Amino acid sequence: MTVKRAVDLAGGLALLLLLSPLIAAVALSLTLGAGSTAGALRRRPVGGLGGRTFTMLTFRTKSPLAALPLLLHVVRGQMSLVGPCPLAPGHRESTGDGRRRLSVRPGMTGLWQISGRSELPWEERELLDLHYVDHHWLGMDLAILARTLPAVRKRRAAARTPLATARVA
Repeated sequence: MTVKRAVDLAGGLALLLLLSPLIAAVALSLTLGAGSTAGALRRRPVGGLGGRTFTMLTFRTKSPLAALPLLLHVVRGQMSLVGPCPLAPGHRESTGDGRRRLSVRPGMTGLWQISGRSELPWEERELLDLHYVDHHWLGMDLAILARTLPAVRKRRAAARTPLATARVA
């Protein structure tokens, strides 16, 4: 077991235990609010390490809470706490860049998450992911993890301002 995998396993288990009441509350709320047809979880096939496909689970909400079920994938070894953005199977796998992406596990967070996420053009997100693949090390992972929650909070606060609301309308 590598140090990165040990950190993923320990961190994923600790976060699952710590956040299990919140995960249960979100699941219950979504189940009761969505009715019996939709359910609380969204399933999406993604390409993992070495191109192995798995079904990624997220909550059916547009909030950052949607990512909480990803902790299960981290513990199972399908994802990492930090890595490139998970993509649909077959997405550019035949290119050199696509194969490079599949040389590491996709992550719950990464350089794309702390650098602007959805505000970035696709090409820039792709470059950030490839930079991570080529240069990742434990110190970089810890720095990204430390910056993730503040980045999410900053975006949520910006989305609540009147100017941001006016842009959406």
